[in-house]
Parts: sequence; C-alpha cells; structure tokens
Amino acid sequence: MILHAVVGQAFGAAGYRLDEGSTQQAGGRFRYVRKLPNELTAFIEFQMLHYIEGSPSLFRVTLTRTDQPSPAQPSQHPQYAQRELSILVVEDFGVAILPSAGHWWQYRNTDELGKGLAEAGHLVVGYGIPWLSGDLTPP
Repeated sequence: MILHAVVGQAFGAAGYRLDEGSTQQAGGRFRYVRKLPNELTAFIEFQMLHYIEGSPSLFRVTLTRTDQPSPAQPSQHPQYAQRELSILVVEDFGVAILPSAGHWWQYRNTDELGKGLAEAGHLVVGYGIPWLSGDLTPP
C-alpha cells in the first residue's frame, strides 16, 4: 500500500490513523481520521480511480471536519467544513502550486503515484491539517 508508506508517518505524527474499512479501500477510498475537540472528527480522504489500460489513474483528496461518524453524512454543526484539497490550496489560500482548483493527481505507474502522493501529502500537512484543526484559515 503505497499511500500509507508515503503519507502514513506524517499523518500519524499529526494524530491521524488510517480507517481500516476494507469495503471503502476495495472501492479506492482511503480515509485517515482524527478526533478533534468539541466532539468533531477530521477526515482526510483519498479517492483513487484505478488504472484502466491506456489511461492514467487519478486521485484527489477531500478534507472534512464534522460531528458525524462519516464525512458523507450531512451536518448542521457550525464548525462543519468540507473542501477538496486542491480548492482549499488554490482558491481559498490563493497558492497557485497546482494547475487548477479542480486538480486530480494523475499517475501511470508506481513512481508517478509516489510522487503525486508526496506532493498531495505535503499540501495536506501544510494546509489541510492546520485548516481542519482550525489553526489556519484562508485570508
């Protein structure tokens, strides 16, 4: 599991653990979870669209802060927030490090996957994790 090898240690150091939901992982969804104060939970979710012969595979990262047990469930909590990592970085923080706010990382092999995961992981650690905890807000 390349994803956990690339980002697992950094996410673990920030208090996140890999949700071992095998059904989600079989479908290409990998989720890191951390309990926050005020009965909130932070989720870092990687959605992988698996390789189809001749086409690149894709992944994106979604960040969610919620009072619900799943990031897919609706919430009325005043501190609820959900954002794609690329939108948070490019639009909200105004950092043009990615090609667009709707960016999906592409890869055709394990080397490209590792590089894409490292780039996304750096952005999660630099922007996503502090945003989820409320320590960093867009200007």
